[in-house]
Amino acid sequence: MEKLKVYKNHPGSLILRIFTYLAAAFTVSVLGFLVLYILVKGVPHLKLSLFEWEYNSENVSMLPSIINTLLMTVLTLLIAAPLGIFAAVYLTEYAKKGNKVVGLVRITAETLTGIPSIVYGLFGMLFFVGTCNWSYSLLSGAFTLAIMVLPVIMRTTEEALLAVPDSYREASFGLGAGKLRTVFRIVLPAAVPGILSGIILSIGRIVGETAALIYTAGTVAKVPKSIFDSTRTLSVHMYNLSKEGLNTNEAYATAVVLLVLVIFINMLSSGIAKKLEKH
Repeated sequence: MEKLKVYKNHPGSLILRIFTYLAAAFTVSVLGFLVLYILVKGVPHLKLSLFEWEYNSENVSMLPSIINTLLMTVLTLLIAAPLGIFAAVYLTEYAKKGNKVVGLVRITAETLTGIPSIVYGLFGMLFFVGTCNWSYSLLSGAFTLAIMVLPVIMRTTEEALLAVPDSYREASFGLGAGKLRTVFRIVLPAAVPGILSGIILSIGRIVGETAALIYTAGTVAKVPKSIFDSTRTLSVHMYNLSKEGLNTNEAYATAVVLLVLVIFINMLSSGIAKKLEKH
């Protein structure tokens, strides 16, 4: 306790504490300014014509893009989430400690996390659009985004599984449960909140992605009839409106809806995570 008090009163500790508070205050201030700026610029321009079913050059409706964003998010997670979660389960529960393949996979995942999205878009255009002949479509965009978010889901799931105490596993084995039952009935449920946090991060990246989708999903502003039809998500819709320069006010209104959508998804996911923690 005496050593702890000495560290607290040390000048270096005080300086670091001040820098921490300043960094936190700066982050909150920037976030608050961005949210307030978007709301002030966008809310006055929200109107019913922006939510019509059919898009045209007069109403520049964002409703098809909202639906496309939800479809893109669901399809991407259906591809990436199972792969990322089961890969993490293998790395933490089944692979031998010190395995070189495990180390290589982890380094690769960390490297992929830092690659710019436009590089993923270029790859998706060359492989999914060109080589696979899927053209500009919902499917091409979803597979490209799945590759983007897969490392995030895999690494966060792995950390969540590693955080589960070994006593849980030992108690399950002691009661006669096998490896598979222990993993799926004991370890995974305990790690669900951490896994869900990785999925929340992935959803944020999917909803806000623009560059990769322009190269793979296209910019057609209508609800696709099949997964091979071209689509335009909300972020791409906002980019197109601002790029043209003729519908800047509508672009700000779209930004408001995009902001509200991201906040709603995050709040919903956080609520689910808290309920799962209680259970």
